[in-house]
Amino acid sequence: MHITDMRCCLPVPLGALAGIPGPCETLRSAFLLAPALLRSAPVPRPRHPRSLCAVHLELVTLTEDRAVITWHTALPGTDDGTGRMLPAVTEGEVVYGTHPARLHRTAGEDRPTAYHHVELTGLEPGQTYYYQARSRGVPATPTALHLVRGNAVGTSRHGLDTPGGPYSFTTPQPPPGRHLFSIALCNDLHIGESVAGLVAGVPVLRGVAQRAGLAPYPELMSRAVVAEARRRGARLLLAAGDISAGGAPRDLAAARRILDGFGTHRRDYFAVRGNHDRGAGEDDAFHRVFGGADRPGWFEHEVGGLRIIGLDTYDKRGNGGDAGGLGAEQLSWFRNRLRAHREQPTVVFGHHPLTVRESLFPVSPAQRLGRRQARAILQAYAATPGVFLHHVGHTHRNKRTRVPLAPHVTLQEVGAAKEYPGGLLLLRIHSGGYALNFFRARATEALEWNERSRRQAGGLWPHHALGRTVADRNSVTARDLSGIGRPVPADSPQGMTAVPNARPEVA
Repeated sequence: MHITDMRCCLPVPLGALAGIPGPCETLRSAFLLAPALLRSAPVPRPRHPRSLCAVHLELVTLTEDRAVITWHTALPGTDDGTGRMLPAVTEGEVVYGTHPARLHRTAGEDRPTAYHHVELTGLEPGQTYYYQARSRGVPATPTALHLVRGNAVGTSRHGLDTPGGPYSFTTPQPPPGRHLFSIALCNDLHIGESVAGLVAGVPVLRGVAQRAGLAPYPELMSRAVVAEARRRGARLLLAAGDISAGGAPRDLAAARRILDGFGTHRRDYFAVRGNHDRGAGEDDAFHRVFGGADRPGWFEHEVGGLRIIGLDTYDKRGNGGDAGGLGAEQLSWFRNRLRAHREQPTVVFGHHPLTVRESLFPVSPAQRLGRRQARAILQAYAATPGVFLHHVGHTHRNKRTRVPLAPHVTLQEVGAAKEYPGGLLLLRIHSGGYALNFFRARATEALEWNERSRRQAGGLWPHHALGRTVADRNSVTARDLSGIGRPVPADSPQGMTAVPNARPEVA
C-alpha cells in the first residue's frame, strides 16, 4: 500500500474505480472512526500547569523475557507549525514490578532524548508486570482512545482509567523447544517517496514530509530496519514488496544497496515485487536489479529444512490501484510446489494480503488479492499442513489473522518499514513452535521520523498501523517444527563450499 499517488490503497485509490470501497465498508469505518475524529477535532489549547508532556506511550514489543516501551516528550502549549508540540529533550525511565503498588525496578536510557525507547530485560515468562513510564517525574500517557477498541499499552485494561497508569502486561511462555534461528520480516520500503500519507484530492490528508536537511525518510528508515534486523540476530531477511515508490531503476538500485547491508541477495535476504515496483510500460527494473530479467518474480528456497516461497502478487497488467493477482503460470507453479511437499515446514511471503479484516479505514478490493484467488490459495493451504506463516505488507499495519479454512496458518500483515510504527517483525523459530515480535527501528533519527509520521491520516494513523492489540504484533504459536535444523553459517567451511540449501531455488 502507498498513499502518495494515484495507485494508493488507503483510504481510497482515487485512480481506479475497482479500488473504491463499498457503502457497507464506508459506513462501518465511519462508525469506528467517529469517536476518534471527534477527539482529534481542533480545540482551544488550555494553559498547561506542567512544563512537560509525556505522550504516545506504547508497549511495542513483548516477548517471554523482555518488553520494549516507547513514548514522546514535548513542550505543552507550543506548536511547530503543523499542530504538533515541539519536542522536549529530557531523561526517561520505566519503573516496574509484579505488584502495582511496588514498582521497585527501574530501566532507563543512556542519554536524554525526546523520543524514548526503553527495553526491559530479564523478565520471567508467564508473569504479570505493572509499569509506569515517566520523564522528569511526569507519567507518560497512551495514544488517545487507546487505538480505538484496542490497547496500546498492555495486555489487560489495568490502569486505562487512570492517567499515567500503572499499566500491566503478562509475558508469554516461550515457544517450546530450542531456538533454531530467526528471520526478519519487513515490507513497504518505498524508496523514492517524498511525502508520506498524501492522498490526492483530499486536502485534510496533505501528508507528512521529512524535515529539511535530513536524509530522505524511506532510505533512513530502511537502513535503520536493516541495522535492527542484524542487531536482533536475524539469520535471514524477507522483504515483501513495494521496495520502491514507483519502480524507478535508480530507486530500486538504492534499495538494493541498502538491503545488501544485511548480507548477500538470495542467500541472506530475499525480496519480492509489490504493485509499486512495476515500472512504467514494459520496463521491469525490479527483475534487472533483484534477479535478472530471465527469472520470474516468484521462487522457492530452502534453509535448514525450512521452505521459503516468495510470490509476486501483482503478476498482471494494471496501474497498481486494483486488486492483486497471480498470473496463471505462477498460480499453477505455486499449487504444484505446495502439493509436492505438503508436510515440509513452509513460510510464504508476498505483498498483497489474502484477506483484510477489522480495518479502521474502508476496505477496498485494492487492499488485497482478488477474492477468487485468495480463496483458492487458502484451500491449497488447507491441504498443506506444512505451511504455518503467510507474511504480507501492503496495508501498512500490524495485524494477525487466522481463518477457519486454514486455521494452522498465521496470516501476518506487517507495518511499513518507511513510516510509523517503522520497524520489522522478527520470526523466531523453535523446534516446537514460533514467535512473532515487532521491533521498532531504534536509531535516533528513525524514532524521530516515527513520531513525525504518526500524524498521517489526520492524526488517526496510530489507530490503524500499530496493531489494535499487543497480540497483533507479538504472538507465540506451539507447533511441531522439528523438521527444521540450524542452518550452516555462510562463513563456515561448509558454507563456503555450498550455499546452505537442501534443494536449489525453483524458478
